[in-house]
Amino acid sequence: MKRKVIFLAAVLLVLGAALFAQEAAAAEAPAGNSSVWKYFAAALAVGISCIAGGIAVGQIGSAAMGAMSENADLSGKALPYAGLAEGICLWGFLVALLIMIL
Repeated sequence: MKRKVIFLAAVLLVLGAALFAQEAAAAEAPAGNSSVWKYFAAALAVGISCIAGGIAVGQIGSAAMGAMSENADLSGKALPYAGLAEGICLWGFLVALLIMIL
C-alpha cells in the first residue's frame, strides 16, 4: 500500500510540473519554428537510443542463449545485462522529456 501511495504521489508531481511548464512555455514562446526543432530533437533522442538499445539487447540475448545452452545455471546471470542495455532506451526517453519541458 505504501508503494502505491509513493508511486501515485510521484506521478502527480511529474504531471503537475509538466502542466505548469507548458503554461509557462506557452506564455513565453517566441515567434518562429523553434518548437519544430524541439520536437525533432526529442524524436531523434528517443529513436537513436531505442535503436541502440535494441541492438544491444539482441547481442546480449544471443550470447546469453548460447551460454545457457552449455550451462543452464547461467540463466539468471544474463538478465541484469539485458536490463542495463534496456536502460539506454530509458535515458533517451528522459533526455527527450527534458528537451520537451525546457
